[in-house]
Amino acid sequence: MVKSSLETKWSQLEKIGFRFSFIYFLLFIVFKNNGAYPLWGVIMKYPTALMHKFIPWVGENILNLSEKITTFTNGSGDTTYDYVSVFVIFIFAISGCLVWSIADRNRNNYKKLYYWITVAIRFYVGLMLINYGLVKIVKLQFPYPAFYRLIETYGDSSPMGLAWTFLGFSKGYNLFMGIAEVCAILLLFRRTMTAGAIITLMTASNVMAVNYFYDVPVKILSTHLVLMTLFLLSKDLKTLFTFFFTGKSTRLSVIEQPLYRDKALPIISKVLKGLLLTYILIFGIINLSKSQKLYGENAPKPKLNGLFKITHFEKNNDTISTDINNYERWRYLILERKGNAQIHKIDRSKVYYKSEIDTLKSEIKLTTYQDSTDSFIIKYKKTDKKFSFETIYKNDSIKASGRILKKENFPLMNRGFNWINEYPFNR
Repeated sequence: MVKSSLETKWSQLEKIGFRFSFIYFLLFIVFKNNGAYPLWGVIMKYPTALMHKFIPWVGENILNLSEKITTFTNGSGDTTYDYVSVFVIFIFAISGCLVWSIADRNRNNYKKLYYWITVAIRFYVGLMLINYGLVKIVKLQFPYPAFYRLIETYGDSSPMGLAWTFLGFSKGYNLFMGIAEVCAILLLFRRTMTAGAIITLMTASNVMAVNYFYDVPVKILSTHLVLMTLFLLSKDLKTLFTFFFTGKSTRLSVIEQPLYRDKALPIISKVLKGLLLTYILIFGIINLSKSQKLYGENAPKPKLNGLFKITHFEKNNDTISTDINNYERWRYLILERKGNAQIHKIDRSKVYYKSEIDTLKSEIKLTTYQDSTDSFIIKYKKTDKKFSFETIYKNDSIKASGRILKKENFPLMNRGFNWINEYPFNR
């Protein structure tokens, strides 16, 4: 997209491409920051509130969408709001590029602006992937398969759920992915930017492929990480092609830092970079530690832990069979996370509860999340592998018994690593 910074004359096509890229990527970074820059959410609080009014207006009055936009960016980054936001950013970039090209058509190049947009992109992509990499290294993004995943059939899982189970199974693969993504730290330094961009292009492309083909709702963000990385590599495409495909000697160029009369500015920029990296490192470790204790491997476990597979179930002294039509029959009771419980019924429906366990009284109190007064108490007996319990549930007498399963009872979790396989263990 742009020539080496040593060249002073850019072609018209290069200048037009740069103008569009500058506006588009800058607006995307500002309005779709996704937590890359520290404290950005605080800075953008009021502009974001305005966007939450403007984008729905565009959807209703310009695009004539059939439904009003009421859902904004959440766990999904691919909401209608997000797509309309990208459309608006694209239109602004096209319009701004047109006006800019007419008003400034005689300029030779944009070396200074190119430097600063690469700074914005390098830190955006770099900090984003460092964050993603760290949560993989400590195995927060993809946890080990929970009990509900282990008893779920492949056909009942979503493509995203299948991907999360596949990726969450292996700690080693998480470590491999995490280290590869953390290598994006090379983007933060001008001299290692190209090496970082090559590694980042591979990792970001893999993330984008998983998001596309397993229906993970982060397609917009992952696509833009790839596009931004390609932009960073654009100045070296000819050099890289020469190196890999012609065998001729060549060398990479380093982006030149603009020269300023005030000699203090370079020092200030280095201090700010150091403070930013220190902030990311310190607060990153603190937040990861907190997250580990809240919902990671170090999260507190309930005193009574396991998958309770119900093999015998009585309702009002009548034995209820495992026929799929007996939708009120319980199939599993899951106690895996402290304060939470799940009851899975024979028709595969699930009910979620808050739980309080008293091991001295051998009681489990379950309360619905919707109504704190809607609760019941299960009185249980258990050995290492078997259990029985009784309760009054919705005015019905319930008695049940069965087996207690741990994760090591599942082949997925107990197979382990094997150098030698006389035959494939494919089940």
